Amino acid sequence: MKIVILDGFAENPGDLSWDGIRAFGDVTVYDRTPKDAILTRAAGAEILVTNKTPLTKETLAHLPDVKFIALLSTGYNIVDCAYAKQRGIPVSNIPAYSTESVAQLVFALILEHTRQVGLHSRSVAAGDWAKSADFCYTLAPLTDLTGKTLGIIGYGSIGKAVARIALALGMRVKATSRTHTAGGDGGVTFCDLDTLIATGDIVSLHCPLTPETTGLVNRDFLRKMKPAALLINTSRGPVVDEQALADALNRGEIAGAGLDVMAQEPPQADNPLFTAKNCFITPHIAWAAYETRQRLMDVFTANIAAYIHGTPINVVNP
Repeated sequence: MKIVILDGFAENPGDLSWDGIRAFGDVTVYDRTPKDAILTRAAGAEILVTNKTPLTKETLAHLPDVKFIALLSTGYNIVDCAYAKQRGIPVSNIPAYSTESVAQLVFALILEHTRQVGLHSRSVAAGDWAKSADFCYTLAPLTDLTGKTLGIIGYGSIGKAVARIALALGMRVKATSRTHTAGGDGGVTFCDLDTLIATGDIVSLHCPLTPETTGLVNRDFLRKMKPAALLINTSRGPVVDEQALADALNRGEIAGAGLDVMAQEPPQADNPLFTAKNCFITPHIAWAAYETRQRLMDVFTANIAAYIHGTPINVVNP
């Protein structure tokens, strides 16, 4: 059986092993595959594996041997799943492997804003503490999270994990989602979106990318936020209007932002958020911890094994 992994580097830059997959057949791993090389590299493959390499209808139509598509990700919009279903090709993703890891990065971004660890560490390394007249000093306002309100938009598994950490830190938590707009859940209060935006000291996005959420964070959204509020996005980049956010930061309409995702990845070098005030950006690394990627590899291997045994699991186009 021929198995081709089109873009394996992000999942395994060399610290994990593909041996679990090699046990199933003849495996070829490419770090990255440009669009014009997909057909050549995928030719003859029964199992085709992708992370971000697009598998469109036009591409799949020229790959008659493909019988199963395995994703190295949770998201599956990179594959034309409807066409794959027409062909009888199951598409399996990797669900819920990064929940805790994403929640941890949310608070890494929040704490970088509120405690300014990087700023002060660089200052100490530059010799400022050694020259200080006092035993301590601060270079920016520091904020205690206790009693602050965290607003969570999207109360799925990651939103719930974020809420648990916030509650452990003594924060108040409000949340809203398509299925939760009133009531409560173990210390979390549900409310409508406008109330959450207006009352959150921190607003954290955990909603899926849909036509309704694309551009959700726009000028009107940002103007409803508190001037001292932070915006955190670890969900999907297009949920945020990036120019509107840059403008709001530069005008001081909100206090700061922490982002792990962008509308285009990699982003253009002239993205306005790169020079916006108080904006911390990480390169889509919420999922990238070693332990998290190992969990992904384990589920991926199980997906391949289930297909080979005739009972595909985690199928997104049943």
